[in-house]
Amino acid sequence: MDQANSTHPAASAFFSGAQANRWPDVSQAWASMLRGVNSGSTAPGLPGIQVDPERLQQLQQRYLGEFRQIWSTLLSPDSSNPAALASDDRRFSGGAWGENRISSYTAALYLLGARALFDLADSVQADESTRQKLRFAVQQWVDAAAPSNFLPLNPEALNKAVQTQGGSLRAGVENWLKDLKQGRMTQTDESVFEVGRNVATTAGQVVYENALFQLIEYTPLTARIHARPLLFVPPSINKYYILDLQPDNSLVRFAVEQGHRTFVISWRNPDASMGHLTWDDYVQDGVIRAMEVVRDIAARRSDGSINTLGFCVGGTLLANALAVLQARGQQFAHSATLLTTMVDFSDTGILSVYVDETSVALREAALGQGGLMTGRELASAFSSLRPNDLVWNYVVGNYLKGETPPPFDLLYWNSDSTNLPGPLFAWYLRNTYLENRMRQPGALTVAGVPLDLSAVKLPTYVYASREDHIVPWKTAYETTQILGGPMRFVLGASGHIAGVINPAKRNKRSHWVAPAGQRKLPRSAQDWFDAATEHPGSWWTDWAAWLAQQAGPEIAAPKKPGNARHKPIEPAPGRYVKVRA
Repeated sequence: MDQANSTHPAASAFFSGAQANRWPDVSQAWASMLRGVNSGSTAPGLPGIQVDPERLQQLQQRYLGEFRQIWSTLLSPDSSNPAALASDDRRFSGGAWGENRISSYTAALYLLGARALFDLADSVQADESTRQKLRFAVQQWVDAAAPSNFLPLNPEALNKAVQTQGGSLRAGVENWLKDLKQGRMTQTDESVFEVGRNVATTAGQVVYENALFQLIEYTPLTARIHARPLLFVPPSINKYYILDLQPDNSLVRFAVEQGHRTFVISWRNPDASMGHLTWDDYVQDGVIRAMEVVRDIAARRSDGSINTLGFCVGGTLLANALAVLQARGQQFAHSATLLTTMVDFSDTGILSVYVDETSVALREAALGQGGLMTGRELASAFSSLRPNDLVWNYVVGNYLKGETPPPFDLLYWNSDSTNLPGPLFAWYLRNTYLENRMRQPGALTVAGVPLDLSAVKLPTYVYASREDHIVPWKTAYETTQILGGPMRFVLGASGHIAGVINPAKRNKRSHWVAPAGQRKLPRSAQDWFDAATEHPGSWWTDWAAWLAQQAGPEIAAPKKPGNARHKPIEPAPGRYVKVRA
């Protein structure tokens, strides 16, 4: 491969640039494993890893047998084309791979080697944490080494170069230089989208702002609304408009259409002046302050309580805010909806590969007293969880083939990353992912009070996505065992984002709910699932029915947003969301 790249300097530049962006993620995973034994980490390092000799012999025999079969097929002109060996992998499913005999065998041999490496990683005699880190590291290198990623080995890219008389290569170099200049890989045609024009378009007004957030109140779409308002708390790690992409897939607009007086926190994208902010600041001056403003605006026409919704880390912040208010005797939330949220961190899925005592201590030393965890670094870490989809797919399309990726609103949002204050990030890593202290009553002090999530007795709707790789659904289910109060748990199909953003009108996918009449949720998530029933379509309709029961009587919709103390500042989506990292 090195020789091939030296023959094609443009391809070499593509891959050296892309792999340079990937190197911090991969090296961190390997370094974490190598440090394990000497650092006292719970995950042992590579020097202590062993594979059962009998199992190793089985893997070797299977590999050699399949290798001989592929090689004999290559040498025999009468053998059937081996493209079928690679046809189940979309990287090699194009016609050019099957038409080119050498390319077919290259793909087949690569897939054989990849399977062997993963089998070897799965056979390691070590705890699950170490095996997971090993699988993650293998995944990075295996995905990077795919023949489809290299111009001399990719028949589709070579054919296109010939057909366009080199035009695709020229366009690929231009795409690469553009991405190099902007410091990130283009995942969608960003020229199509503009925040406030065709994403984040639900009409409303910013009615409050401070150094942390702007509060948006949305214009009613019904003549009458529910008396009790609804506050959305999005994750501080992302822009809020994942909840308001376009009219046909906006959860915010859906809530407004259901007659809820809807408010959303739009977090400010932190700059250097915010590098000192902590988790406590986001709970107190962020979520609690937003709740106070919403309560004040709606108080004249309601009983003074509000409904709340938190998504991902926004749900974790919300749960903390509710517990703080409970401890102070100031609870004015009536209900909570928690979407793909963790308050228990016993199983954090693939993200755990980034967390051990050594890595957290390094983050604390670098960021614990101030500074920013950059959006670029966060985006790189999340892309590494699905490297084929979020990295190498675009290396091939953008650079080798010179294509512009198609417009996709979700990927535009995904590329619009945000920074995080260093002290908040370091505190969060240690107290959640590393030590799992949030679920323990009194183990943490947040905003000046001992944190006890079990004291929160509100009606709570907990949603999880079945294929979520960021918030495993069984971990999200643990929320029902930690918070007090009546619980409804709903499981949706698909992943972390697609499962949540599943508009009811499209009638796609499915969701699972507990049997009618079930009063208490089982202790085990699997027991819950075994008894649950599957329903076609989106979970949004189930949530809408539940929320209507929490929303109070209907009243006439307000004619103007805000009130005398909180007057409109500017139209939605406001200034804060437009600041890029």
